[in-house]
Amino acid sequence: MTSPLRSTLDFLLHDWLQAASLAARQRFADHGRETFDAVLDTCERIAREKYAPFNREVDTHEPRTEQGPDGELRVLLPRCTYEAREAYAASGMLAAAQDYALGGMQLPYVVESAANGFFGCASVGIGSNLLTTGNANAILAHGSAAQQQVFAANELNGRWMGTMALSEPQAGSSLSDIATRALPDGDGFAADPLGPRYRLAGNKMWISAGDHELAENIVHLVLAKTPGPDGRPVAGVKGISLFIVPKWLVDCQGRLTGERNDVALAGLNHKLGWRGTTNTLLNFGEGRHRPAGAAGAIGYLVGQPGEGLRCMFHMMNEARIAIGMAATMLGLAGYYASLDYARTRLQGRPVGAAGKDATRPQVALVEHADVKRMLLAQKSLCEGALALNLYCARLVDDVRTGAPHEAREASLLLELLTPVAKSWPSENCLEANSLAIQIHGGYGYTRDFPVEQYWRDNRLNMIHEGTHGIQAMDLLGRKVLMQEGAALALLAARVHATLERARAQGGEPAAWADQLARALDEVLAATRAAWATGDAGEALANAVPYLQAFGHMVLAWIWLDVALAVRRADASLSVAASAGRMGAARYFYHYELPRTGAWLAVVARRDMCCAELPAQAF
Repeated sequence: MTSPLRSTLDFLLHDWLQAASLAARQRFADHGRETFDAVLDTCERIAREKYAPFNREVDTHEPRTEQGPDGELRVLLPRCTYEAREAYAASGMLAAAQDYALGGMQLPYVVESAANGFFGCASVGIGSNLLTTGNANAILAHGSAAQQQVFAANELNGRWMGTMALSEPQAGSSLSDIATRALPDGDGFAADPLGPRYRLAGNKMWISAGDHELAENIVHLVLAKTPGPDGRPVAGVKGISLFIVPKWLVDCQGRLTGERNDVALAGLNHKLGWRGTTNTLLNFGEGRHRPAGAAGAIGYLVGQPGEGLRCMFHMMNEARIAIGMAATMLGLAGYYASLDYARTRLQGRPVGAAGKDATRPQVALVEHADVKRMLLAQKSLCEGALALNLYCARLVDDVRTGAPHEAREASLLLELLTPVAKSWPSENCLEANSLAIQIHGGYGYTRDFPVEQYWRDNRLNMIHEGTHGIQAMDLLGRKVLMQEGAALALLAARVHATLERARAQGGEPAAWADQLARALDEVLAATRAAWATGDAGEALANAVPYLQAFGHMVLAWIWLDVALAVRRADASLSVAASAGRMGAARYFYHYELPRTGAWLAVVARRDMCCAELPAQAF
């Protein structure tokens, strides 16, 4: 029997996004619907067998440390984590979208994203693979040929794993204030075949998968300040460079030398959720391990000095879309669990005269109107978020393989939608998880049921890879303004194209089109009003309400487009599937889209209620 997640993915990939049409492009010419289905089959099976049964185990037996014979701290993980990681690496999914020459499958990114969704739904705590793929992609994009061959290739084949080391205890998201330093390594600076060699010293915090024994090596991508021409650190982000810092030193053939780099595990962070993933504090260059030469951890420069953020954000943007997908999958996991509970739990009797008769049998929770409201809210929010993230993944394919004009437009849209793709699911699918707990009643707060864990796991996603506030300022402060508003104008044109198709159909989609048109006009007007004075402090004071409204407008567009696809494919869909998707779209227009007005009101009048309240007033 087809799982509900598989059914939804099949519809969105094939009936809506027409993924099989990508086979017409040269890069994907070896593939088609049969290949894509086989990949989804494999990932669904691995997730069902190696991930889902152990989701509770990795939550209750989180990583811990012990002192090894050499006096070093080592991380201990449940055996199931090793087996899940081995199964994933063996599947080839680490290199799914890569060239054949790199051992990849040359799969479309939209198919890779959909297939990886099974792991997020089964156990997001076990799945620590997204940073390895993103790390390798950043090296492929900005590293030297030797760095690509040694580091990226060995991450993609599963031998090694990767991290992203940005944050520091004193800096957090304020990357211009990082204190980690990198100095050229004397005579070895220009001579090393793996790239210009530096010595790093500093501390990094919140490093997911920063230490473990799941793979033979860990490749850290580290941001650090390099000196300017005067030998002093350059202030701000212009002095930040990116370095490859392996846990174990390697030669130019990718062989471990047996020498430990000066990277030391200082401790573990114990988080609210994602407990199965090791989260670490790392010390670089503290002298516990001192490779021959000067003090400090050996790091290899990626790209040019001072371009660290540009290189790292290649990884960050991919990670942000992946976090949006993780939030979505946790929301869907909660929805499926609460739907199953609502169908089987008998509770009360229907409202009305018959409901007053205590001799009548109780009905399932799903028969109650308010429970239906909560289930429909979850379905609308989570399936809408899934459609949004798959749409963004399809844009990635268009950027990489589309015709020049198509690629330029896709790049603009992707830049604009990335903060929405990360933040909207992380906020709204968390709300869906809260509704899943509510449907379970008091049982929802116990560990007898999985929904409390889904909520805990999902709460982290509003912070992961850039907080909600940071994404909001990126959207209103940069993305809607870039290229004199070209991306926003392009989005508006895409929305209008959908409006025209919906109005041509008449009926309910036409009414939704009118409602969406008003919401789009309100977003455009609020954007202009926010920047009317040119004062960034005023414009960005309500960036988060703007992001919330903007995201709801985008999701309304996504749902309208999906609803049109439902009508096109109606003959091939089950009555229940068709009714469910149309019901979810209807819910979004009846209950969610009307909320945008209140959010945009404070944006449009540049309300300074929050910004101007003095700190001491709190």
